[in-house]
Amino acid sequence: MTHRTDITIAPFNGIWPRIDATAFIAPGCRIIGDVEIGPEASIWYNCVIRGDANRIRIGARSNVQDGSVIHCDSPTVGKPEGYPTIIGEDVLIGHMAMIHGCIIEDRGFVGFGGIVMNGCVIEQEGMLAAGALLSPNKRIARRQLWIGRPAAHARDLNDAAIAAQQAGVAAYVVNGKAHAATFRALESREAALTHGPAEG
Repeated sequence: MTHRTDITIAPFNGIWPRIDATAFIAPGCRIIGDVEIGPEASIWYNCVIRGDANRIRIGARSNVQDGSVIHCDSPTVGKPEGYPTIIGEDVLIGHMAMIHGCIIEDRGFVGFGGIVMNGCVIEQEGMLAAGALLSPNKRIARRQLWIGRPAAHARDLNDAAIAAQQAGVAAYVVNGKAHAATFRALESREAALTHGPAEG
């Protein structure tokens, strides 16, 4: 059976990840170092979140979907604060995305396989399309959709598009709770099978 014990949560330079008790962390994830994950966030199967070179923050109800990688970058002479990765609240990050040294503000969106590089900012309700590459130091303004490799502004988003994205976020909160409950049930079942019924 695959259990939540397949998760790696480990310190780096003495700093442990800090994960809210209501967040869902799926089996196969590797979460290292200076990482904070907020309430009802969900980190899905086989993601890597590596806070060794700088800090990583993931806000409440945000989801990072299966196989995604989140990293950061160290301070340099020209950039003494380095490139932390700051992900706000209610952010949706699609499967197999690569997020590196950037800021994604509240209700931002990165589509399947999207790449966001050092110094980039996706403002509130901004969207990077599936498969797009946001090259270093680019900025997606609020409610803009960018597409392509390298990505460029394609159009502005209407209320319906924003509502659909937020419906996806809400669905992932519910689904994360359901997956967490499934693994708790598996762990309880295995404990009962291993130890047998308590003696009366």
